Amino acid sequence: MNHYEIVIIGSGPGGYVAAIRCAQLGKKVAIIERYTTLGGTCLNVGCIPSKALLDSSHHYDHLKNHSQEHGINVDKEFIKLDLKQMMNRKNDVIDKTIGGINYLMKKNKIDVYCGHGSLINSSSIEIKSSKKGETISFDKAIIATGSKPNTLPFITIDKERIITSTEALALKEVPKHLIIIGGGVIGLELGQVYHRLGSQVSVIEYEDRIIASMDIDMSKELARVFKKEGIKFYVSHRVTGVEREKDIVTVQAQNQKGETISFQGDYCLISVGRKPYTENLGLEKAGIQVNDFGQIQVDSNLQTTCPNIYAIGDVIQGAMLAHKAEEEGILVAEYLAGQKPHIDYNLIPNVIYSWPEVASVGKTEDQVKQSNQEYKVGKFPMRALGRARASGDIDGLVKVIADKQSDQVLGVHIIGARASDIIAEAVVAMEYQASAEDIARISHAHPTFTEAVKEAALSASDNRPIHL
Repeated sequence: MNHYEIVIIGSGPGGYVAAIRCAQLGKKVAIIERYTTLGGTCLNVGCIPSKALLDSSHHYDHLKNHSQEHGINVDKEFIKLDLKQMMNRKNDVIDKTIGGINYLMKKNKIDVYCGHGSLINSSSIEIKSSKKGETISFDKAIIATGSKPNTLPFITIDKERIITSTEALALKEVPKHLIIIGGGVIGLELGQVYHRLGSQVSVIEYEDRIIASMDIDMSKELARVFKKEGIKFYVSHRVTGVEREKDIVTVQAQNQKGETISFQGDYCLISVGRKPYTENLGLEKAGIQVNDFGQIQVDSNLQTTCPNIYAIGDVIQGAMLAHKAEEEGILVAEYLAGQKPHIDYNLIPNVIYSWPEVASVGKTEDQVKQSNQEYKVGKFPMRALGRARASGDIDGLVKVIADKQSDQVLGVHIIGARASDIIAEAVVAMEYQASAEDIARISHAHPTFTEAVKEAALSASDNRPIHL
């Protein structure tokens, strides 16, 4: 039986990053992955392929619908969509990234086991694959098995017409009418992909607005932009049934008045969140407790109820974000090496990779209100920026929330071009407990999108934006 100082179950962003950091700290490490490729959901059927399709569909849409305003005259009749090639490119991106992770495992001398890992007890794991079974032992273990798409109890996902995000990333045709149940991150990103490619898209959302977990101004602006593009939203609608007959999917939903509304399309994407993958891991054999949501219970050091086993990422409480899992993987690795790492969960940014992008860090305005904290808000529209007008990306705004007395930044919310990159400025500022005035005093290059952060900070600090 091979023995390791640290064994990681799951090779997603949390797992493989934890493995690398443990190896850097001189530990003998193994990683177990139930599938034949490393990278977990994020790399194989999540973050990476969805961004590849978002970028490809953005190029197609921009060439077809926006090239003439730039003086590029293209006959639309000659612009043809090659969905197979678009998917091939997506797969190539995945393959190259997987190759990169394989290289990092070899470079850091991390042993990789392919098969389903299940705890036998608190110090050994059985690994079952299609070819064989074997057992390895460990001093410490990290559970990083991630999550899988959730569904509703009355919906049968056939993976053909009633699909999850996994199938939506590999369709062989563009839907005529894609019905999306759930107005969150995954549904909106994939909805925009297929709308750009020619689908009619209808989004049915139980809450009274899309992206309900983000700041309300972000929700309103993104809904406005998407409606302008032609995507239809049905908020405050409760889905009651989903049925398929041949190539037609029928969705029944009730509106606020209790009236039943019927939707028909050729595909229905179920996008109602994700649930932790904690089944069939042998957790009970090691005395590891889970809560009612299937999440593994951990303490502030991410230690489970079994003292030598830790858990990170989507299997524990908190936002299901790849970069959160990465930070947690590093925290556990360094804690096991005797260091004193920390994570400020308030400073984990959240991003939607639609166009315009949406990104946020810190507290929303509703959260600040609920805390009874006195605050002030500064906003600045992207359309007032020279850089935004030059590129034609005028939708969106930056919103800075600051404490009324100390001026310390409490939250930054951005919708606009490159918001996913711009948000890093806000994360750094808040890490060092910057005030809105601090951000306002920093010189921002002109013309750039980041000038909107400076202007919003000026507005929040002393209501003195220059270009508004």
